[in-house]
Amino acid sequence: MSSQIGLVGVAVSALLVGVAVIVSLSRHLGLATDLITASARAFVQLALVGFALRLVVDDNDPLVWAWLWIAAMILFAAYTVRRRAPEVEGSFSLSLAAFLGAAAVTLGVLFGLGVFELSGRTLVPLGGMMIGNSMTAMVVASRRMVAESVDHAELIQGRVALGATIDEALLPHVRSSLRTALIPQIETTKAVGIIFLPGAMVGLILGGADPIDAVRVQTAVMYLILGSVSTTTLTMTFGVSRRLFSGTARWERRHRRRTPMALPEPVSRIV
Repeated sequence: MSSQIGLVGVAVSALLVGVAVIVSLSRHLGLATDLITASARAFVQLALVGFALRLVVDDNDPLVWAWLWIAAMILFAAYTVRRRAPEVEGSFSLSLAAFLGAAAVTLGVLFGLGVFELSGRTLVPLGGMMIGNSMTAMVVASRRMVAESVDHAELIQGRVALGATIDEALLPHVRSSLRTALIPQIETTKAVGIIFLPGAMVGLILGGADPIDAVRVQTAVMYLILGSVSTTTLTMTFGVSRRLFSGTARWERRHRRRTPMALPEPVSRIV
């Protein structure tokens, strides 16, 4: 089976999007513009990326271009987290630190232990999957942590007033934020191979690879994604909670007494 698809094939594959647009227009659902915009942006962005990837995927290309690509993705992802979670103070620096740490660990393991051969053809796609999936979970976790701290501020204050440390008082809300952010990725990992076949595996099979080889590659990729998403989300959630209640933590260390406290200043600004 040929994996070559021309522009006509791409256009035909968009027929179902066209059907959804028609249904939206006929039923006045208000989704037609979003569907068209998303489809057009995806085509343009992927086309540009396809041309740009020619600078890094050839074996003769300097590896420095691939590392620069990874650095640009990390910076843009951190900026995106800040833009999508503006209520989180210091989200850019927190997310940047989380991305850098996860990249160092996951890519170091994959390439340092020889799971994949280090080249532009492997570095950029694997780094992109790690950063892209982590970014979404980090936005959800950070926004959820802020919402939890605002909605349950009195409950948190009550726990501290009764003698709990700030970490103990925040633990149920940290747990809730992490579950909200990580459950989708965990459920996706559980269902892989049974309910759906992931993109990397499908691409390898369409390209003519042996299905067992495709399974090995996809398994390593899924572990990479789950590990990086978990690591970055944990870092982001604990970092946000610390920054939201940094004033409370200092107050607790100074006084260590069971008296009611005021709402921490960073949280009071959000409220």
